[in-house]
Amino acid sequence: MHKPSSPAAGVRSQARRALGAAAVAGVAGLALAPAAFAADADAPVATAPGSADVQEVSGVAVDARKATDMQSGKYTAPLVDTPRSITVISSQIIEQTAATSLTDILRTSPGITFGAGEGGQPLADRPFIRGQASGNNIFVDGIRDTGGQTREVFNLEQVEVIKGPDSVYSGRGSGGGSINLSTKSPKARNFASGSAAVGTDNYLRATADANYTFADNAAFRLNLMATKGDTPGRDAVGFERWGIAPSLAFGIDTDTQLTLSYYHLDTDQDPDYGIPLTTKRTWGVAGTDTRTKPISGILDVSRDAYYGLDRDFMKTKADIGTLAIRHKISDSLSVRQAIRYSKTVNDYVVTNPGDGGAAQFVAGEWWMKRGTKSRLNPTTTIAAVTDISGQFNLGSLKNSFNAGVELSREKNENSSYLIYTTNGSACPTGFTNNVTTAGVGDCTRLYAPNPNDSWQGVINKGPVSNSVTKSAAIYAFDTVTITEKLLLNVGARYDSYETRGLNQTVAASSNGVATSITLLQLPKASWDFFNYQVGLNYKPTQSSSIYASYATSSTPPTIQGGDQNTAATAAQEVLDPEDTTSIELGAKWNLFGDQLALSGAVFKTERKNALILVAQNKSEQVGETQVKGLELGISGKITPKWQVFGGYTYMDSELVRGAVTVVNANTGETAINVNTGDPLANTPKNTFSLFTTYRVLRPLTIGGGAYYVSKTFGGNQGGAGGGTNRIYIPSYTRYDAFASYQVNDKVDLQLNVQNLTDERYILRTNGVHHADPAPARQTMLTLNVRY
Repeated sequence: MHKPSSPAAGVRSQARRALGAAAVAGVAGLALAPAAFAADADAPVATAPGSADVQEVSGVAVDARKATDMQSGKYTAPLVDTPRSITVISSQIIEQTAATSLTDILRTSPGITFGAGEGGQPLADRPFIRGQASGNNIFVDGIRDTGGQTREVFNLEQVEVIKGPDSVYSGRGSGGGSINLSTKSPKARNFASGSAAVGTDNYLRATADANYTFADNAAFRLNLMATKGDTPGRDAVGFERWGIAPSLAFGIDTDTQLTLSYYHLDTDQDPDYGIPLTTKRTWGVAGTDTRTKPISGILDVSRDAYYGLDRDFMKTKADIGTLAIRHKISDSLSVRQAIRYSKTVNDYVVTNPGDGGAAQFVAGEWWMKRGTKSRLNPTTTIAAVTDISGQFNLGSLKNSFNAGVELSREKNENSSYLIYTTNGSACPTGFTNNVTTAGVGDCTRLYAPNPNDSWQGVINKGPVSNSVTKSAAIYAFDTVTITEKLLLNVGARYDSYETRGLNQTVAASSNGVATSITLLQLPKASWDFFNYQVGLNYKPTQSSSIYASYATSSTPPTIQGGDQNTAATAAQEVLDPEDTTSIELGAKWNLFGDQLALSGAVFKTERKNALILVAQNKSEQVGETQVKGLELGISGKITPKWQVFGGYTYMDSELVRGAVTVVNANTGETAINVNTGDPLANTPKNTFSLFTTYRVLRPLTIGGGAYYVSKTFGGNQGGAGGGTNRIYIPSYTRYDAFASYQVNDKVDLQLNVQNLTDERYILRTNGVHHADPAPARQTMLTLNVRY
């Protein structure tokens, strides 16, 4: 079994029970025998947050939580009065579902899918929201989190998903929405909590969360995490991660609060580019095998078929330091200043099963040559945000406002490795070596790859391309109370965005060494764009609202593939940003004393002026996509014992206008792209998720989750640039199981079974090279301790 080469720290949410350093040491001395229960039968469930999360409502963030409880002060009304679809995933939901990655967390929010590694964000988080790539729209405490990353969640308090165009909040963006990761901060009380977990597939995990008050209104908080294991169902794919997140605060709950925080994550894992597509080989040719071509376009190999080698690696690091100051000038006015420095590194060599040339039928079976992808991508960002918020009356109109300025500078460096095989797995006699620049060998069976094949060769860092991006923005938001039942929500933002870059590419190489390099100094490209939103709320009751809203978004052309891309090539003209607009009609209800939140919305999102090919060697910004849909959500407690979280999303997507297809390169004959009118990539028509728990006895809570995703086309299907593949992910339903037993008021045990029925399904595909199998069934047992 292939193992990673060094420790790392991973993707696990821990908000309430992380085995604190002192707690871990003291677990053996705890009285695990049943003790007097501090809570009665109607208290929060056994896995409810400990003292660190007393602001939670039964552990589930419902719309009754005021928007100002979120990190961003840009929300000037409680969520129930904010005319947008916003999902808040609390720390308890993160932990009860045993989430260990951003993918795990967002599975609980329907309407979000993940794209496979390719283009600007290979082997990094690539969420799609309402059919739009949103990997460049991830924020930490309201500040953009740049660089290609796979994110850890051990230091998260909650996750906030804003759906629909939101450049008015976030600046440049893809138009689908954004994701804000709200981190833990020091509190004015002492507590310690921790968890230790074991599971199948060599899974181990320990977390710690300790908060210590050392002076009046001053506290230090420390979160720690270490984990390792194998990917269930893919025995050759392992990982190790570790992380640390200290934070220090002065003036807690006073008029002036200063907070210093630092976050470090270190990951070492086996990269996995999944399994090949049916386009890897020919079909129905005399003299070859008689296998039937799967109609999905995904090769029918075993779930654990792994095409990588011991040579492959993926190492990521993230270091984020933040200084934040909040000052309350008066009861109706406050100011905030936040400054952040961050550096992330994404470093990998991965075997791409679809990139080594077509498979060949030799000696009675199919053989393929391994292809490779690689990247070394450091990203450094400096950002500053200053805003002022408060309330004022203008005649009879009450105004709740927020206004501010954002400045940032980002430097992305990109290079690939030159990889040359001197002694690899031999190709069979008769196999044509069609990738000579990569060396010799590196062959494996298409249907039975061997990850233990030996490899010797050269891995050299290639030339470095870089880009420097500067942005400046000014924004303002206001919620105007016109009458007791009528609210007007408005916002506007102006952005200035510029980038310049240097592209260096290998023009020629020999045996893994670059012998000639092409250098292009790219001119500065800059854009100014203005975005806004307007929404009107009617409130039948204080705990409900009916709303209509309109919002816009702008996507500069340099970030379509992800912020870590270097600038466009010199041959490309400076294009206008793509424009996305959305209209949404919805309603929100808070029930049972604000213990349960229900929401529903219909929406229509249009993306225009995308660059497409309109004739041979001629492109214009006239591409267009459209997504119409319905979204329903539920969050909170139906009864004191019964908790629910989930929803349903319907999306009817269409490529309204795509590129043309060149039929004859000699004559220039073209045809309308066959994808026009087709659904968009990574945009399933139906998605459903529901996680629920029920306290059957005072110490015992049981529950589980159900998740459904309908047929989903791959990344080459329906993009603005077209594509002729019909690769798709078949629909699937996944079930999870959950149980928790409260041993006493300080200790509980939690059991999770992920993918309970061991459903075999595909999690994502780019539609061109590969598809990624989802993890198989996994069982995890967690001991939670809190003081």
